[in-house]
Amino acid sequence: MNDIIRTENLTFRYTTEEGAAPTVLDGLDLSIEAGSFVAVLGHNGSGKSTLAKHFNAILLPSGGKVYVDGMDTVDESRLLDIRRQIGMVFQNPDNQIVASVVEEDVAFAPENLGVPSEEIRTLVDDALKTVGMDQFARHAPHLLSGGQKQRVAIAGVLAMRPRCIVLDEPTAMLDPVGRAEVLSTVKKLNRERGVTVVLITHHMDEAAQADRLIVMHDGKIVRDGSPKEVFRDVEGLRALGLEVPQPVALMYELRRSGVDAPLDTLDADECAAALSKLLS
Repeated sequence: MNDIIRTENLTFRYTTEEGAAPTVLDGLDLSIEAGSFVAVLGHNGSGKSTLAKHFNAILLPSGGKVYVDGMDTVDESRLLDIRRQIGMVFQNPDNQIVASVVEEDVAFAPENLGVPSEEIRTLVDDALKTVGMDQFARHAPHLLSGGQKQRVAIAGVLAMRPRCIVLDEPTAMLDPVGRAEVLSTVKKLNRERGVTVVLITHHMDEAAQADRLIVMHDGKIVRDGSPKEVFRDVEGLRALGLEVPQPVALMYELRRSGVDAPLDTLDADECAAALSKLLS
């Protein structure tokens, strides 16, 4: 696969009135393949949201480079092309919803890009159907649940036909039902549409559903592998102030008690199967 996002020695510092603040991103080298599903995990202040904002040039590097499909994010002439490739979804959907009717909100971005009206109709219908919100096209967004609003926000990004969607803690403000709705939508986009997904999260169960897991700490990448590989290092993650999914934590405690339990059980079904095998 080709890399859709690549960073080279990426460094970033916020500037203040007193001058440069401490380094937030410290020499990151990272590549994300087109069509992949990558989760970025880390505690508050680890730099994960700052990294996400570099992927579509909301922030620009203090040092090093960020490339989107080969385009340098500091090249102002390519800014619109970059933002068409990389769509962003943030924590609070209310900050991304701008219209009083769902379908008008989804149409907002393509209209501003000058897309012909007949094509916009197709884009809006397709985006709403993809996220399972087509039956709410004429509804007022403020009457929707949190999970439904977030799916509308995702539809608004999809209407621009991006190759990649970066979601910055999109379920942080949602209840468990809303979280499940959004994660199901994200996985569908990746599996069925081939959309590259970068999910910034602090929820272990969400990170476990990705194909690749990147762990950040103090502006550096400290773990990078499949969720099963990364979460197997229970003690190492806890030393970073992070927990592991509950099934892994259970198996870890069993191992400490002398039971030869596997540490690659990421969900309830895998955990139940492993326990059944141990008991038999």
